[in-house]
Amino acid sequence: MTSMTDEQAALWQRVEEAIRQGQLTQSAADNLKKWLTEPRYAAYASEVADHIRRQDWKTLDDVFWTVIPFGTGGRRGRMYPIGTNAINDRTIGESAQGLATYVRESFPQKELACGIAYDSRHRSRHFAELCASIMVANGFRVYFLDDYRSTPELSFLIRHWQCDCGIMVTASHNPPSDNAVKVYWSTGGQVLPPHDQQIIDRVMRVDDVATVDFDKAVAEGKIVLCTEETDRAYQAAVLKQQHSEARDLSILYSPLHGVGKFSVIPVLEQAGFEKVAIYAPQADPDGDFPDVPGHVANPENPAVFDGMAEQAAQMGADIILASDPDCDRMGCATPLTWDPGAPYLSLTGNQLGALLADYLLSVQPDLTADHYVVKTLVTTELTRRIADKKGVRTVGDLLVGFKYIAGVIDQQGPEHFVFGTEESHGYLAGTYARDKDGAVACLLISELAARCKSQGQTLHQRLAELHREHGYHAERLLTIAMPGSQGMKQMEALMQRLRTEPPRSLGGCAVVQCRDYLLGQTISADGTRSPLQGPKGNLLFFDFEQSGNSMAIRPSGTEPKIKCYMFGYEPPEGSADLDAAASAVDRRLVAIEAEMRALAEAT
Repeated sequence: MTSMTDEQAALWQRVEEAIRQGQLTQSAADNLKKWLTEPRYAAYASEVADHIRRQDWKTLDDVFWTVIPFGTGGRRGRMYPIGTNAINDRTIGESAQGLATYVRESFPQKELACGIAYDSRHRSRHFAELCASIMVANGFRVYFLDDYRSTPELSFLIRHWQCDCGIMVTASHNPPSDNAVKVYWSTGGQVLPPHDQQIIDRVMRVDDVATVDFDKAVAEGKIVLCTEETDRAYQAAVLKQQHSEARDLSILYSPLHGVGKFSVIPVLEQAGFEKVAIYAPQADPDGDFPDVPGHVANPENPAVFDGMAEQAAQMGADIILASDPDCDRMGCATPLTWDPGAPYLSLTGNQLGALLADYLLSVQPDLTADHYVVKTLVTTELTRRIADKKGVRTVGDLLVGFKYIAGVIDQQGPEHFVFGTEESHGYLAGTYARDKDGAVACLLISELAARCKSQGQTLHQRLAELHREHGYHAERLLTIAMPGSQGMKQMEALMQRLRTEPPRSLGGCAVVQCRDYLLGQTISADGTRSPLQGPKGNLLFFDFEQSGNSMAIRPSGTEPKIKCYMFGYEPPEGSADLDAAASAVDRRLVAIEAEMRALAEAT
C-alpha cells in the first residue's frame, strides 16, 4: 500500500471521522483511499481531496461506494469526474484497457481490430476518442464511425469489417446525466459469459491506461474513418428484410434527439415510403433531450407520444414511430380505429413484438420446424403461442438482455432464425447484426401497418384478432428506484426475503410455485424444492394458480432499480369478449402491483 503524505494523512482523518459519524460507508472509503493515494490515480487525487475538504460526503459515498459493474448492457452510470461508481475518463479508460488486454490474450498471434461508435449524449465523442486511442496504443486497428450513429450499426460494423471486438458509447434511454460503454465481441453481440467476467477481471487489475494521440492515429491509418461505406452496407442489409410492397402509409417519426434520423429515415425512404415526416422539436441530436417528457428519451414511455400525437392528427399520419437515443429500440402509436378523430394509442413492447412475430411468420416462405423465434423469460408468452400455431419453435428460456438473444442466433444457427424480441422494445430480424435494431423494427412495423391499412385495420385491431385467437394477454411493469448504497441494500434485502420466504399469494392470486433462477430451484407451495432447468441469474418467478399468470422480479442490470414484470392471461375460450377479459386481467394485475409496491416500501 502506498504510504500517505502528511497532507493525505490529515485528509484521511476527516474520512475516518465521517465513517464514525455514519456519513460515509466503509466500502466508499476503501475505494476513495486508492484514488487519494495510489500513483495510478494521481490525476484525480486533487479533486478527491477537494471533495474531502468540502465534506461533500454524500457525493463521495455515491460515486465511491462500489465499483461500477458490467450489467446486461455493459458499464453504465452517472457521469462524474471522479469515482469508481461513476462514468469518467478513468472508469471508461479502465474498461477499454481491460478489453484490449483480454482480447490480446485471447488472440496472441493475430492482427487485431476494434469497431467504435458513439451516440448523441454528452461527452460521447470524447469517450469514443479516448477508447480509440487506448485500443490503438494496445496494437489494434480501429474502425471508427465519425459521427453520431446507432448501436446496431456498430454491431453490423464489427461483422462487416471483421473486427475482434467493439465499443459503443451510449447509455441508451437513461437520463441525460448518464453515459456508458457497451462492449462487443467478434460476433457483433455484446459480450457473454465467460468473456464478460474475464474482461471484468482484467479491468479490475488495470494500473496504467495506455493512450496515443487520436488525430495522429487517424493520419497514420491506425484509426480508419469508415462512416460512409459502413452506412451504405448497413442500410442495404436492413433493406433486405423487406417482405411486402404495401407502402400507402403516412409516417411521423421522432429520433427523440438521438441518432435515429441517420438510419431510420434513409431506410424508410429507400424502402419506398414516400410520406415520412420527422418531428421537428426532437429532430436534432441533443444530449439534454429537451422537449421529451422528463428528459428521458425512452419509447417505452407512452408520454413521449403525447406531443407527436397532436401533429400526427393535424397531418393525418397513420403511424407515429420513435427510437431511443442510440436507436436500438422502437416505439409506436397508431389510431385505435380509422374513424375520424380516433385517438392515437401507443403499443407496449410486448404487443409490438407479438405483432411483428406474427407478421414475419406469416410472410416468410418455406418455414419448417427447424425455424425459431427468440425471446427472454420476461417477454410475453403471446409470441410463443403465435409461433406454436405456425409450427415454429420458440427459444424463450433466457435472462433479460438482448445479448442472450444474439447468442442463441449463433448457437442455434442463423440460417433458421426468424425473429428476436424482448419486452423493452428491442427487435431484430435478419442476421446482419447481433443486437436489437430500431431501424429494421421501424421498417417492419411500417410494412405491417400499411398492410393492415389496406385491409381496413389498425395495428390495435390486428392485435385484438391475435388475442381472440391465442387468448388475451396483458403485461404490466413496476419499476422501483433504489439509488445509492442504501438502495442496493434494500434490493438485496427484498430479493432475499422473497427467495427465503416466497409469498403464498400476491394480489389475491395463489402462488403455486416459485422459480428461483439464481439458486436453480423450483419451490412449490408446500415448500418442496426441486431442480430448475434454465439460465443462472438473479431472477425470481412466481407462478399463480390461474394458468398462464405469473410475476417476475429482478434487480436491473443497468440502473439502480428493481423491476417487477406481471403477466395476465385469459385462454381463448374466455377471450371472445375482449373487454370482459381485459377487465378481469387488469384487476388482477393492479392488485398484484399494489401488493408488490407495499412489500418493496416495507423492506
